[in-house]
Amino acid sequence: MTNRAPSTQISHEDIEYHLRTDPHRPGFRLGEVILGGQDGLVNVLGVLLGVAAASGSSRLVIAAGLAATFAESISMAAVAYTTKRAEADLFHSEAARERRHLKAVPTLEREEVRALYRRKGFEGQLLDRIVDTITANEDVWVAVMMAEEHGLVPVSHRRALVASLIVGASAVVGSLIPLVPFFFVSIGPAIWGSIALAGITLFAFGGLKARWTVGVPWKSGLELAAIGLCSALAGYAVGALFDV
Repeated sequence: MTNRAPSTQISHEDIEYHLRTDPHRPGFRLGEVILGGQDGLVNVLGVLLGVAAASGSSRLVIAAGLAATFAESISMAAVAYTTKRAEADLFHSEAARERRHLKAVPTLEREEVRALYRRKGFEGQLLDRIVDTITANEDVWVAVMMAEEHGLVPVSHRRALVASLIVGASAVVGSLIPLVPFFFVSIGPAIWGSIALAGITLFAFGGLKARWTVGVPWKSGLELAAIGLCSALAGYAVGALFDV
């Protein structure tokens, strides 16, 4: 009997499972949706409750809410863009430093590669081949050091722009949610409606986050709702101090 190598043919079922049944999630987009949506909702809800407690006027609440919505969203989008650009600048700065080190102290840099892969469990001739292969190409060498030693990945201008748009759009949507009740009912019911709508949205958002990543959906939902509502109620407390 001869030993047969395992088949490398990829089946349709394998492709279907990988792409549709259990696909990878775009992690950076999830983080940016959470950043924009939660921040916009909680901040604007705090403003709405504070103005409502201080003034008792739906008209003032709506004006303040809309002003906060667009100011918050533009600011969040700008911060997301500049943050990603700062990450890109850091990556390029460190990559240039690595290239200088390769030329100035190549033996030391080669030993750093060896140490990195020894920690992963490679030894002997296999480790030597890995080190020789990586250090034979300067671009590969730098890329390995950036990812393995510094934990940095390149950030393109397009990714920074996409992140900015996602954060800004999420902030607009999140900010408008607690404002909705003030368009349809009087100030008293609108306050409670806004709190309830915000709580339900945060709970759903937390549950969805847990389904996309890890965790128990209802626990994640309660956690996000509790944190968000406690933060927003601080705005109500401040507004109540200036009740006119």
